[in-house]
Amino acid sequence: MVRVLVGPDTDDLGELYAPLRTPWLRVNMVSTVDGAATGESGTSGSINNAADKEVFDHLRATCDVIVVGAATARAEGYGPAERPIVVVSRRDQVPEGLRDAPAGSVVVRPLGDSVDFRAWLLEQGWSTVLCEGGPTLLGHLLTAGVVDELCTTFVPRAVGGDHGRISVGPPVDVPLTLHTLLEQDGTLLARWLV
Repeated sequence: MVRVLVGPDTDDLGELYAPLRTPWLRVNMVSTVDGAATGESGTSGSINNAADKEVFDHLRATCDVIVVGAATARAEGYGPAERPIVVVSRRDQVPEGLRDAPAGSVVVRPLGDSVDFRAWLLEQGWSTVLCEGGPTLLGHLLTAGVVDELCTTFVPRAVGGDHGRISVGPPVDVPLTLHTLLEQDGTLLARWLV
């Protein structure tokens, strides 16, 4: 059943974005209507808006752990968060903004096999996982079939140019089922079940 709502109250987000079970691996991405995952600054921060930020903050506040690719953490200027952060890195390096984080709050891990990576997250006691990208990491996770939900925000902008998409990598064809669609001031926020 698809829920279509216009102008959701903040109080509804807990119900609207509740995981359907645990463990649960959710990915949250933003793009413009014309498919750009970044704006003029080369970051998603240059295209997101207040509605996207509201859901972004809610998803962060209700997860056990945040997973992010190292390139995205560097580009977006990630710093310490209220939740542990797992940085997926091929070079085993902590991005600069996370180097001063309290011990244990940032873990650097190679992706390796995505299924094993998901199992490792569960072994750490993290059953509600929020992945914030980037596009290469999303491509790997979709290919491996370990994503439970893809949350997308389409901001009402068209930026043209040569901007990347929310997922990159080898071709993949993953059917999605629309669970919830929200609209606020022209911004479309969707929950897609994988």
